[in-house]
Amino acid sequence: MTMRRLPRIATPMVAALALVGCSLVPDFARPYIPMPETWKDAPPASPTQPVQPVSWPSTDWWRGFGSPPLDSLIATAERNNFDLGAAAARVLQADAQARIAGAPLFPALDGSASAARSWARSSGSSSSSSSSRSGAIITTSLSANLSASYQLDLFGANRAALEAAEASALFSRFDRETVALTVVSSVANTFFQTVQFRDRLRVARRNLANALEVLQIVQARVDAGAASALDLAQQQTVVAQQRAAIPPLETQLRQSENALAILLGAAPAETTIGGNSIMGIRPPAVAPGLPSALLARRPDIQSAEAQLVSANAQIGVARAAFFPTISLTAETGYASSSLGSLFHPASALSSVASSLAQPIFEGGKLEGGLDLAKGRYAELVANYRKAVISAFADVESALVAVQRTAEQETLQGQAVQQARLAYSLAETRYRAGAVDLLTVLDAQRTLFSAEDQLVQVRLARLQAAVAMFKALGGGWQASDIKKTPAP
Repeated sequence: MTMRRLPRIATPMVAALALVGCSLVPDFARPYIPMPETWKDAPPASPTQPVQPVSWPSTDWWRGFGSPPLDSLIATAERNNFDLGAAAARVLQADAQARIAGAPLFPALDGSASAARSWARSSGSSSSSSSSRSGAIITTSLSANLSASYQLDLFGANRAALEAAEASALFSRFDRETVALTVVSSVANTFFQTVQFRDRLRVARRNLANALEVLQIVQARVDAGAASALDLAQQQTVVAQQRAAIPPLETQLRQSENALAILLGAAPAETTIGGNSIMGIRPPAVAPGLPSALLARRPDIQSAEAQLVSANAQIGVARAAFFPTISLTAETGYASSSLGSLFHPASALSSVASSLAQPIFEGGKLEGGLDLAKGRYAELVANYRKAVISAFADVESALVAVQRTAEQETLQGQAVQQARLAYSLAETRYRAGAVDLLTVLDAQRTLFSAEDQLVQVRLARLQAAVAMFKALGGGWQASDIKKTPAP
């Protein structure tokens, strides 16, 4: 019975679904930004040194450093980092918002059923629809209803709202990729910093041991009358200074380990960080492609563009608010006083209605909403342009840092070799009485400073490589992000 009547009742709803409304969303165009033809600090081509081939980062770009402990730490961070967990939750929220925004594009169906029984005392006879029991009239009413409603999207308001929500969902995915890139880069930088502090501690302790050896030599010369008490006091000062340099490094090491534990989503006491020497970690080579390709390589730029698309769709929503809305409703069901006749054809009832609502006077509310949407879009255009220009600057800064830190490390390595040679010669000649203690003291200070500086330069070189990978957008492509499907 129901199956024969519902198609006739739903006919207007089906016709309404077949209507295609016009769209008031402005055509979106990516804001124009002048693109440089090449990078300012890219290595120039020459017959003896050709241009380095383009090498975009891979999805696991950090493996290029050749450090298994780093690989393990990043794998842990990808599973447990709190910021990544929060970003993933925001993606779920954005997807849910997109489904909610798409719901008005479909009819809403509601079903209901009710049953009621009432009785009253009466001395008269009962009617045919009532029964009498002990002088009471009992009345029973049953009903079952199915209602449907649909708002015609003639001016594309609902479709524009869905488009805005889908762009926001896409933005949340790009935002998660940005967070992931930041987390991985932070883990790498903090790991390198931790290993660097260990190396600097080894340098400080080794130089302390050297200073103690010289102190023994000076003490022996003082006992033999070949050196003065001043020489002894000077060397004792050097030993004390070397000892005083160790506690700050130990503090910085512990702080760096704690910071790394937070990135891994674990308590410091539960975190074990491997890694031997920073000098054993090799900086990988990477060359950027054309500047224009960076627009598809940086998740923050893609995120800014997705926000633009969403704001552009919101302008369509604000425009559609000026136009009338047409709603269709339909209801079908049965009503009866007994269950046996509830679904009888004579108990059937149905209705179809439509309504139109047109804004007449809103006190400037609609105009204000449209101006607000346009202003928001203009703001995001400025943010997008800033993101692109900042990306270009990040790559340029990373390029020059990678080149200059490599040169600095080479020169600093030469300085360390010379400082070691000078210290060895000064100590040997001091034993033979050919030079005074001041020469040895100066050689000690120079060697300690050179070795400590070499470790710091290697850290700067590794962090410059990380900055280069981050500036190039990591190892992902915009095509890797899946758009939320329309409901």
